[in-house]
Amino acid sequence: MGVGCGRGRPPYIVMSIVAGVDFGTLSVRVSIFDSVRGRLGSGSGDYPLHRIKSDPDHATQSHRDHMAALVTATRAAIENAKIAGSAVEAIAIDTTGSSVVPVDENLQPLDDYYLWCDHRAWKEAAEITAAARAAKLLAIDWCGGTYSSEWGFSKLLHWLRNNPGKRDKFATALEHCDMAAATLTGVRDLGALPRSVCAMGHKWMWNPRWGGFPSEDFLTSVDPLFKGVRGKISGRFATSLSIAGGLTAEWASRLGLSAGIPIPVGAIDAHWDAIGAGARLGDMVNVVGTSTCIMAMSPGTDLIPGVCGVVPGSIHPGLTGIEAGLSATGDVFDAIASRAGSTVAALSAGIETYKAGSTGLLRLNWDNGDRTVLVNPELGGVTFGWKLTSTAQDELFAAIEGSGFHTRIIIERMEEYGVPVERIINAGGIPQKNATLNRVYANILDKPVLVPERDVTSLGSAIFAFLAAGTFQSVEEAQGALSPGYTVVEPETTDADVYSLMYPLFRDLYFGLGERSSVLAELRRFALDRGGLKSAAS
Repeated sequence: MGVGCGRGRPPYIVMSIVAGVDFGTLSVRVSIFDSVRGRLGSGSGDYPLHRIKSDPDHATQSHRDHMAALVTATRAAIENAKIAGSAVEAIAIDTTGSSVVPVDENLQPLDDYYLWCDHRAWKEAAEITAAARAAKLLAIDWCGGTYSSEWGFSKLLHWLRNNPGKRDKFATALEHCDMAAATLTGVRDLGALPRSVCAMGHKWMWNPRWGGFPSEDFLTSVDPLFKGVRGKISGRFATSLSIAGGLTAEWASRLGLSAGIPIPVGAIDAHWDAIGAGARLGDMVNVVGTSTCIMAMSPGTDLIPGVCGVVPGSIHPGLTGIEAGLSATGDVFDAIASRAGSTVAALSAGIETYKAGSTGLLRLNWDNGDRTVLVNPELGGVTFGWKLTSTAQDELFAAIEGSGFHTRIIIERMEEYGVPVERIINAGGIPQKNATLNRVYANILDKPVLVPERDVTSLGSAIFAFLAAGTFQSVEEAQGALSPGYTVVEPETTDADVYSLMYPLFRDLYFGLGERSSVLAELRRFALDRGGLKSAAS
């Protein structure tokens, strides 16, 4: 290794090369980064998402498919970067979450992952919430007051209830990021499993202030099937500054890397995307993709009602990470286009000329439920103002506006409870290619929106890989060397003024319909009872 002094970088930075891995909903991306030259190359590998026509809440994936795709992507990245695999000094992995896999004592999967967007456990989530509120459980307050069907304990309970023949083999359950790290490092001791405080804190109610997880008594009060489970979800709970282990010789051979290189404890993809996007204290990052994850950080640790998680060390190891989000964003856009027999790209052609409120529509994007701040998976999408002349393009624009209004609801909730929000960063795949979304967000939020000039996917992973390799001494130093600059989208006075009048209408409908109306939940029950969802899916 030599010493480099890249443009604007301190001359003492040691040149090194690492791999950053990002497991998304449909593919894994591996990027090779040089500490001075930045991204050298990347590769990807796809895997199927398993859906069932009769159950729209079902969404699973195979661990074997994930790891096969990782091999494909890593080797492609090495070739694309035109380096020898032996030059890679560390590898770090982020994944979707909460994506949960039950395993046996040998860490072999007993089933497919319950992917983050699997909502089959909505009844289990409601039971956990009701029991927690009745018991005045401190942990429920720290995850927004409502437990979600997208989170770990509800998914595990659903699996335990629906797989009686496999329960005797159940040894533990892992988040995808922890399963990947354990697989690559060869960990077999269940007590030594690396456990990400990011995943476990935001999705499993884990917090050292109450001794880790909620008590055994509480869990078994929800369902006796939880007996002994608390003790089985054991391991080393750590931030991403900790090393999960070294890459085994077997996986080094498969991936084309060197055995023994360090692998830090992983995290949820959106949290590391925020780091890659350059997020610091005072920034709020919207990672906009199929759904939206909204990340912020705080120097203190205070409760925020309705916000998914407040977890020390989860995004930046030295700050409290705060996560919120929208259960569907790109998925809503795709569904609108699909119903119109079109694509989002085709429908988007022309909507750049739309003005605030010009469609006469107001849309609540609850098509996949509400993640924050109502935390209600039973809600459904609602569009107000339909006319005979309304088009699919109109609905797409209204959906973009709806995602912006919902984001403003979340920002106001965070600010109300002392979280500083000085800059808005729009990261993720959609802001990179949808200028209309960035313009609408800037006008609705009435703040400049910063869009990274380059894709930051897997850059957060690379930053933690560089920290594991000892290349940089802090997250901020690594961000200064690697995070891109921004394109700034300023609010437009006329549209911002219109949105300031529309927003109270949206806010009243959001809370009025979402909190006090049972119509949407009842419609869902009618459809399930009468087989309507099955018929529609068929």
